[in-house]
Amino acid sequence: MRIYLLPLTLTAALMSPTIASAEDVSHYQAKSADTLEQALTNFNEYNGRLEQLLAGNLEGADLAQVHELTYTLENALEKIRVETVEMAESLEEVHLASERADAEAVRRHGIAYLGAAKKVIN
Repeated sequence: MRIYLLPLTLTAALMSPTIASAEDVSHYQAKSADTLEQALTNFNEYNGRLEQLLAGNLEGADLAQVHELTYTLENALEKIRVETVEMAESLEEVHLASERADAEAVRRHGIAYLGAAKKVIN
């Protein structure tokens, strides 16, 4: 029975510092990214903030600000990822329709693709 307790005891002992330090970290409310436009706005704004912080000394308060803004950047990147996957799917539909010489499908999927792509490049 003791043999089984040793690994559990060691695991618990090793996790204790991790748990204690994780409790010290504050979690912040991130800006939401419900649309691609909102995600791109947050992405640009918060990357600018990160760039400014990285140019400094990165002391305690700065590190806390970096931690806080990463929540919003993570939300923005996730929305951008989802939207770009959808764009890629639309573009693939354009590609396949062009191979079939299906002009109507090319137009329909092409318009959908360009509508999303313009949000990224503008």
